[in-house]
Amino acid sequence: MAKANLTVVCTYRVQKAREKAFLGLLRRHWPALRRLDLVTEEPASAWRGEESDGRPFYVEIFTWKSASAVRSAHSFPAVAAIWEPMETMCEARGERAAMEFPHVAPVKLRRATHA
Repeated sequence: MAKANLTVVCTYRVQKAREKAFLGLLRRHWPALRRLDLVTEEPASAWRGEESDGRPFYVEIFTWKSASAVRSAHSFPAVAAIWEPMETMCEARGERAAMEFPHVAPVKLRRATHA
């Protein structure tokens, strides 16, 4: 995995009844990864949205320090203690998974010049 695509956009489709508990875990997520030196110093950013039927979803964006950090995260009990309950609080919706984790790379956009 190239360094340019270590940023991950996490989407969590949270069960409405579990939202408060999920948010508690989300608040602990990035700090736990940081204490283990798995992510960069740039704090995670998070947003809340709602599906058209009112069910909540959350988006969290952060950057892993390395490809090996991504691979090794699963082996830490402190991470499992957050990820495992998070998974049980999310739900698949239609053809969309309960949780998605695409890695993305920045795109440079040029400013349009006027003739």
